[in-house]
Amino acid sequence: MNDFDTFWHEAKAALRVALQWFFLAVPMGLLCGFLGTLFHLAVEHATELRAAQPWLLFLLPVAGLLINALYKVTKCEGVGTNNVLRAVQSGEPVSILLVPAIFLGTVLTHLCGGSAGREGAALQMGGSIGWNLGTLLRLKDHDRRTATISGMAAFFSALFGTPLAAACFAMMVEDVGLTFTAAFVPAFTSALLAYGCSLVFGIAPTHFALTAPELNVRTALLVILLGVACAAVSRLFCYTLHFMEHTVPKLLPNPWVRVFAGGVLVIGFSYLFGVGRYNGAGMSVITAAVEQGQALPWDFLCKIFLTALTLACGFKGGEVVPSFFVGATFGCVVGPLLGLPAGFAAAVGLVSIFCGATNVLIPSILLGFELFSGAGLELIALGCGICFMLSGHHGLYSSQTFVTNKLRSEYMSHKWRVKVKKAEE
Repeated sequence: MNDFDTFWHEAKAALRVALQWFFLAVPMGLLCGFLGTLFHLAVEHATELRAAQPWLLFLLPVAGLLINALYKVTKCEGVGTNNVLRAVQSGEPVSILLVPAIFLGTVLTHLCGGSAGREGAALQMGGSIGWNLGTLLRLKDHDRRTATISGMAAFFSALFGTPLAAACFAMMVEDVGLTFTAAFVPAFTSALLAYGCSLVFGIAPTHFALTAPELNVRTALLVILLGVACAAVSRLFCYTLHFMEHTVPKLLPNPWVRVFAGGVLVIGFSYLFGVGRYNGAGMSVITAAVEQGQALPWDFLCKIFLTALTLACGFKGGEVVPSFFVGATFGCVVGPLLGLPAGFAAAVGLVSIFCGATNVLIPSILLGFELFSGAGLELIALGCGICFMLSGHHGLYSSQTFVTNKLRSEYMSHKWRVKVKKAEE
């Protein structure tokens, strides 16, 4: 085969793949964009309704029973983000019924005051749509995994308005140290289309006004210290979530009793800590910490505990927005003690603890760029790097594996990777 034949053969193969991803990415982006917008509006209106009608908090135990019934009817009991990650890692199937189950379950949780985020639902719905659309199009196993990644990226982008961070996050979150680079074009295309769809329906992207200090040796050293502290809080956050996830079901093995009792406990602790402040996602508190430099010293601890309790008892949502809350409020309080502006320290904490909890370094830096329009990017990246390095080989998702060591330039043995996963479980 001469050089021209080789070139022509490679060109045809590239064109065939490009067309395949085009016909996948367009419907994926539009569908996830529409559903993501609908989900965003549903959660937003549920949050506004709960704020206007505080008595809805007392319906949380009943909402828990409804969520349990919904998951039982759809046969999605025990299915979550970890199943979507395994769909990318090993091709494990994901039921399409997970989409209505997690959609309604998360909206009910927010409506009645559970402490949870929404990105877990985004990853699950997007991954489920991607996997099933890939199956419908009769894609091969490895291409169906790419479709799953694209769905995750599209739904994440529709919710947060961060298409580049969403695409890279979906490509890197399954296996730390391994990037599914072949999925970038379809994932980013889907994310851009979903983002555009959300803009058409009037959903403003998540952005914060941020003023960053001058980049110099002093501020870099202070950010390093803050990054070290964020790594400790990231470990605490992940440990508390996993501890509650495995301890609560042992104490209350019946899921109906567990979710009802959990709802009662969340109500009680909400009144103890402050009704409304730690219920739902808490975006208003995050905004106040970053843009106004205002947070209470115990905010991050209360949010960690209530989020762990909410999710462990069977309510639905995600852990990423709570990680934003924890990071922003912690940074806002600790930053001034170190000599950093409160708002900027809140931004560093927000992105750093997200990075330490999810173990995705580059997507976290891109998230910082998109959330804060590039302000203080070098310092935010430094905080992320320190937190990533020191947060340990664990995270929010027990199905996540570590292909490379986070401290040294070496691959981790398969035996050690299995050991890490078992330790999380």
